[in-house]
Amino acid sequence: MIRSITVSALCAFFIFALLPFALSAGPPGSQPAKLSPETEACIGCHEQFTPGIVADWRASRHSVISPADALKKPALQRRVSAESVPSQLASVAVGCYECHSLNLANHKDTFEHNGFRIQVVVSPNDCKTCHVLEVQQYADTKKAHAIKNLMANPVYHLLVETITGMKKFEKGRITSQPASDATLHETCLGCHGTTVEVKGLQKISTAMGELEVPKLTNWPNQGVGRGNPDGSIGACSSCHPRHSFSIEIARKPYTCGQCHLEPDVPAYNVYKESKHGNIYKSKEHAWNFSNVPWVAGKDFTAPTCATCHNSLVTAPSGEVIAERTHNFSDRLWVRIFGLPYAHPQPKAGNTTIIKNADGLPLPTTFTNLPASTFLIDKAEQDKRFAKMKGVCASCHTTAWISGHFAKLDSTIQETNDMTLTATQILAEAWRRGVEDKKNPFNETIEQLWLRHWLFYGNSIRYASAMTGAPDYAAFKNGWWELMLNINAMKDALDYKTMLKKGRK
Repeated sequence: MIRSITVSALCAFFIFALLPFALSAGPPGSQPAKLSPETEACIGCHEQFTPGIVADWRASRHSVISPADALKKPALQRRVSAESVPSQLASVAVGCYECHSLNLANHKDTFEHNGFRIQVVVSPNDCKTCHVLEVQQYADTKKAHAIKNLMANPVYHLLVETITGMKKFEKGRITSQPASDATLHETCLGCHGTTVEVKGLQKISTAMGELEVPKLTNWPNQGVGRGNPDGSIGACSSCHPRHSFSIEIARKPYTCGQCHLEPDVPAYNVYKESKHGNIYKSKEHAWNFSNVPWVAGKDFTAPTCATCHNSLVTAPSGEVIAERTHNFSDRLWVRIFGLPYAHPQPKAGNTTIIKNADGLPLPTTFTNLPASTFLIDKAEQDKRFAKMKGVCASCHTTAWISGHFAKLDSTIQETNDMTLTATQILAEAWRRGVEDKKNPFNETIEQLWLRHWLFYGNSIRYASAMTGAPDYAAFKNGWWELMLNINAMKDALDYKTMLKKGRK
């Protein structure tokens, strides 16, 4: 008995003694890089007070590979895109200080902390020190401009305020008040991002005693279009969460599923029901999500979101199937969600510059006339389409791919036509004066119209684009709902018309 207790105690001792080394081991096969004195000082405190953060970082690639060693990798295996890295950063691990002390002059959130000058928010401009190409690619995407595209577009802004604003019932009428910052922060702007501003310094009580730190608005924040205190836009941590910045996490569909959910953006839901999602869920335990490049048929056997949209994918022979990109529209030729009609992708990530024939900042008119000047042309569409088909061809035959995309083309046309039918009913409601055109989102028929394309049209197109989830095209926010919604709009039109006549 005593012997067994002693053995157990020794095992426990060695487990806990070796735990720090296990946490610092990083990715398999890697050799730890040395730490800078500044990062060692950071870890000395934070391992006591925020041990989860330190453990997450210790398990990261940043903790074990210096930028200089990363630059020595063969081109296809390289995870950094800078040609060179500043000498003071090159030979040490990418630690706390290396990220939180970059570009301090540009950061309004710079402050003195236990003898060091650091900033709170690590921005894309900081990540650009090593990942220059990725940041450049992301900078002109719709994701990077997500705040502006939503809140600086008067049409979208009105939609957001109509949905999230406080409602009151006064004198027989529903009135709306502007949404609070807190509500915006946890609804639409939770995904799109909000602007982080510095409002001086504040004293906070911590386990280390009282500290003086920057007072930040809209923090915490990891929206894709986050406005940062150094003037940059975007948040790499939206997909590569702090402090592991894991490529594995970014490649798994759960990450995209944080924002791309039903009813309005049902990509994750459709994926889970699809054949691809079925294979992923069954086989993910056997896949390699960290390998660079990502080898089709070896590291994975069915695509995730990242496979199709942005990962560097190669064949087992080493042939490049798709180049890495952080412009998430780079392989997209058509925009299938977020607006009444599917249409060619915008030329620029800042969509507030778009003006359609009606003078509105929208890519099509009310009756689906495209604002072609601001949308990619046929040649660019074909180029992007070819990239996506190249990814499909790593597993599928030409006939299979052609049949799939022919079906998608038909679905896009038919859902656009069904949106036009709903739009004609709405236009008739405005013509009859039974609804007020000033706000196209706040009355019954208008909201049925909004639901028609924002929920149901989007769902059908996603089900078609990602294939193998027919219920999302049929009954789950699909054609069944489109049919019911058309009838509901017509019935509401007739009922409101009758009420109006009765009041005369």
